[in-house]
Amino acid sequence: MSNTLYWLHCGGCGGDTMSLLNLDSPNVLKLLEILNIDILWHPSLSSISQGDYQETIISILSGEQDLDILCIEGAVIRGPGGSGMYELHNRKPKKDLVAALAKKAKYVIAVGTCASFGGIGTEGEVEATGLQFYRREEGGFLGKDFRSLNGLPVINLPGCPCHSEVIAGTLSAICFDLDISLSEFNSPLQWYGIMVHQGCTRNEYHEYRVEEADFGQRGCLFFHMGCRGPLTHGPCNKFLWNGRSSKTSVGVPCFGCTDPEFPQSHPFFVTRNIAGTPLELPEGVDRAHYQAYKGMAASAAPERLKERKTRI
Repeated sequence: MSNTLYWLHCGGCGGDTMSLLNLDSPNVLKLLEILNIDILWHPSLSSISQGDYQETIISILSGEQDLDILCIEGAVIRGPGGSGMYELHNRKPKKDLVAALAKKAKYVIAVGTCASFGGIGTEGEVEATGLQFYRREEGGFLGKDFRSLNGLPVINLPGCPCHSEVIAGTLSAICFDLDISLSEFNSPLQWYGIMVHQGCTRNEYHEYRVEEADFGQRGCLFFHMGCRGPLTHGPCNKFLWNGRSSKTSVGVPCFGCTDPEFPQSHPFFVTRNIAGTPLELPEGVDRAHYQAYKGMAASAAPERLKERKTRI
């Protein structure tokens, strides 16, 4: 028996779809075959007529057509003034369609940071929100008590965009009826139970506070360049992009795109600090111990690190 999937694109750029289409092993078409997924609608993979598209929606909402997996890409747009009229579907607020489909789905997945937490439109007139979170605040559009037909909250897959392996892995877990352990932000711990910092090729530089103040260098980017790797949960250094790279491995600071507060209100690529100590410390570290440890660590840094003689 096939697993039906409906993918609705709301207020977002489409980057998560582009990421999914970039899935390599297996490619997205092979993945759908392996998981026996029947796509009822996806804006980049479906070719049905407008009439058939409308009939599909009607059959889902009437209960005639089962909906196993509902994927939402992009934030839910509530503006102006809560009306939702900034984003329409058949001349009605698209948010109403989101709510109606969510009630019919066995699983609801928020694909990307905008769908998960609201993203870039949360502070503007569009009144964007995530499906079950508004930034860090539980509730969002569907409310904190929402549960899909299978009894789960919205499964959040943040990222700007979300990595294709995370999307594929989550769909696989659902289709094979595997347990999905979720974090406090309803993200699968399999991928979001680690920090971006874990697996970073610059960890030794970080431990000895060998710092950089420019892009593309070999040292740590946390102390001056605003790298959020030690602050952000995500698999970016576990699943490399295109199987080859990540931001930090090529000398670009992580900007925390999986975090509920992304995008941050203060400037990127700058570390806010007081007397050289970052305002935001690595998760789980208190300020007093950090200051004592980092001073000693910098003094003890091996010459090979100071001279940047190790490979990136």
